[in-house]
Amino acid sequence: MSEHEGMWVDEDAGPLVRPYTLTRGRARPSKEIIDLIAIVITTGVLPQGAASPEQLHILRICRRATSLAEVASELDLPLGVVRVLVSDLHDQGMVTVRPPAPIAQLPSERILREVINGLRAL
Repeated sequence: MSEHEGMWVDEDAGPLVRPYTLTRGRARPSKEIIDLIAIVITTGVLPQGAASPEQLHILRICRRATSLAEVASELDLPLGVVRVLVSDLHDQGMVTVRPPAPIAQLPSERILREVINGLRAL
């Protein structure tokens, strides 16, 4: 191991490169905030510029549909940082972000009562 090889990681403190450096100091995505359970999918478009190692890892992870929470967990990075990185990839057309499916509306009270009455009749 060279004398500089281990200088970026401290066993007790973790990585010495702070998360905000990965986003160039930005705390928010360029457009709307991506939901925690939004689905991220790589589009197959190759990076035209110099993508960061974290962004390349995101592209590999998202070859299959993956939620933003899973991406953050896989990268072991704060959710806010991953939101910014995914947003940048989305702006460049490298990933598609699908919002979570809407929560189904609950049935009306009348329908629930009819079901209960039908079950009682059995």
